[in-house]
Order: sequence, then structure tokens, then C-alpha cells
Amino acid sequence: MADESPLIRSLRAAVAAAPGDVPLRLHFAELLLAEGRNDEAVAEAAVALQHAPGDAAARALMVRAMGLPAAEDPAPAPSAPAPDGSAPDAPAPSVPAPSFDWNAAEQQVQDLVGPRFLEDPQAADGDGTAGDAAAWDVDAPGSVRLADVGGMEEVKDRLEAAFLAPMRNPELRRLYGKSLRGGLLLYGPPGCGKTFIARAVAGELGASFLTVSLSDVLDMWIGASEKNIHDIFETARRQAPCVVFLDELDALGAKRSRTHHSGLRNVVNQLLTELDGIASGAGNEGVFVLAATNVPWDVDIALRRPGRLDRTLLVLPPDAAAREAILRYHLRERPIEAVDLGKLVKATEDFSGADLAHVCETAAEAALLDSARSGSVRLITTKDLLGAAKQIKPSTEPWFAAARNVAMFANEGGLYDDLLAHLKRKRKL
Repeated sequence: MADESPLIRSLRAAVAAAPGDVPLRLHFAELLLAEGRNDEAVAEAAVALQHAPGDAAARALMVRAMGLPAAEDPAPAPSAPAPDGSAPDAPAPSVPAPSFDWNAAEQQVQDLVGPRFLEDPQAADGDGTAGDAAAWDVDAPGSVRLADVGGMEEVKDRLEAAFLAPMRNPELRRLYGKSLRGGLLLYGPPGCGKTFIARAVAGELGASFLTVSLSDVLDMWIGASEKNIHDIFETARRQAPCVVFLDELDALGAKRSRTHHSGLRNVVNQLLTELDGIASGAGNEGVFVLAATNVPWDVDIALRRPGRLDRTLLVLPPDAAAREAILRYHLRERPIEAVDLGKLVKATEDFSGADLAHVCETAAEAALLDSARSGSVRLITTKDLLGAAKQIKPSTEPWFAAARNVAMFANEGGLYDDLLAHLKRKRKL
């Protein structure tokens, strides 16, 4: 700016050269505040809090900057009427209602808050051209591990005992004749992290990861859908060790007795063939098949036969430790102040991971609207988050209402014993 003092210009350049220097940025903000440039001081304090969330000086400066008038010489208040009711000698000019400057607000938070929930959904592998073998790109072994999954210790322990331990011990595997292959079905309410757990399992195994959904497989041409299934498993065999993740298995492998379209029945038949490794002379050694569904009772029973998806794991809504980790993740880039995560965790029991993300988004909306009405930006508080949690009902409740009947009256062979035990613990039976 042309009217800036040399000191302000020098400090602005120094802060740009060392953006992580919190004391320097706070000194710059103090000078801005002293010159009455409150909005700029708020922006600098907000960036300082991003680098040092617990800095008391940054918080104190933020409060002072947001509590002062926007201008150096505020307009005088309107004169009160005389005691006898007559008009005052010199009526004061009317003060316009505060209006929210969106451009100024955007500049204040542009370095603090990144895009919210604007990530594109995971794109289909390759260009999505049906029947094109080159379309099945496999993700390289990732860095996600079970330790990155917050809480959910019971799920981790069962995965380790039933699936991972035999794969990690080649000597014991050879001793007991255990094949380097396996199938695991993850089921539970929507939005509880089944896909993330599948990626963590792939990371534990050091295996490549290939995601398959119904849209990747189905094709309008006769025989093309079956060829897509075959190409997927051929790619996984070439890239072994590889985890093939069948997302929404109830759509891809629905019960054939309820399927009226022959094309869908043929897809299930081809999937069964590939799971057995019959079409490949080398079999499925090194290919691990994981699947996820919200409605396992709609999955064709042949897919759950021993040797295919013969192990089942119930993924419940996140426990307290997991809820805290999820809330921290979704609040990490938002301007928050004095948030009591303990209270919030208690208020969000039975919330799914998607529900918790919605709570954070709703609280941010409330703070944004309040800022728009008042004309000054404020931070997100515990009150905003608790209010959002009170508004939102857990999306898992309808799922448990439907699953209750299945657990009680269709638990052939003990398939849903874990679900039954959970419902008893929660006194939902």
C-alpha cells in the first residue's frame, strides 16, 4: 500500500519470508492494531494461531483486535432526547447498520481455512472404459496402517488374530499349510470407516490396493461385465501381493434368487469363479479379497462359503477414542477456540464418522452466519459444536433398527453373533 510506513512495509516483507515465525507475526499484528487496522491484525493473529494453536499471546491479540472498533475514530453515538421530550440541539448523524464485508472476511481466513468437504469422490481406476485391461490401475502399497485408525481396538484385535497374523508369519504358515490368500467381509452401519480399514489392512500386508465397485464392472454389452471381473482379478494376480476391495458387495454380489436380470446373475457367477481362482492356473496366491457392505443379508450366500469371503467382521460406530481422533481431524484447519473435546465426545455416542464430519460442518456454518450478522469474524466454540450435535441424529439408528430383526430371526449358523452381542450390550433387544 502506498500510505504504509517503511516499518510496516519491512515487517510485511519479513513475515512473508518467514511465515512460521509466530513472534515476528504477532509483533507485526500489534503494529497493525496500533494503527487501527484491526481487520489485518485479526488475519495475522489467525495465521499465528494456525502455527501455534495454544499461544496465549496470539489468542489475547485476536480477542483485542476483534473487540475494538473497525475505525480509529468511531462515529459519535446519537444524542439522547432532552428530559422534557424535546429534540436535541444537534442531531447526530445516523449510524448505518453493520454490513458484512465478504472480501475482507475471505482475506482474513484464506491462509487459515482450506477447502471444506470439496474433495472429489475417488475416481474410477483408469479412464473407466469398459473392457479395457489398461483401465485397472492398482494403487501402490500405501503408508496407512491400523495404528492410523483411531480407537476401535476390538476391530484391530480381531483383524490381527483372524487375518493378519497368519499372513505375517511365513514359517508358521508353511508349518500349518496356510495359503497366502484369504477373504474378509466387513459389514456394519454406513459411514463407519470400512473402506479406511481395508486400506489399513493393505498397508499392514505391504500389498497393492485395487478398489472395485458396481460402476467399474457393469457394461451394456453381453459378456463385457464378466470380462471386466476377469480382468480385475488378472491384474491383481500380476500385482500380487494385492488387496482387491469389493465396495458395496450387496450391489455387486446380490442374491441370485432375487435377481431378475440375467446379466447381474452372470456377474455373480463370474465373481465366484474368480474367487476360487479356477480361471487362473496359478490360483489366487497372494490375492487378498476384502469386501464391504451395509446389508450382508442381501449378499449371495455362495460368496460367503468357506474359501471365499469366509471371515466376517462387524465394524461398529467409532468408540470414544475414535470419535476424538475424527473430530480432531475435521477441526484441524478450522478457526476454533477453547473446544472441550471431552464434552463433544460424550454428546456424540453412536455417531458415525460421517455424522461427526457433519457436526463439524454444521458448527462452522453457525459461526459463519453469526459472523455475517455481526460484521466481524469469530472463532468456532464448544457451544457451536454441542449445538450442532444436538441438532443431528445419528444416522446409524435406522441401520440398527433393520439389523435387529436379522440378528434375532435370521442368524443361521451364528453369522450375526457379534451383532447380537452388541445389541444386547446396548439394550436394544
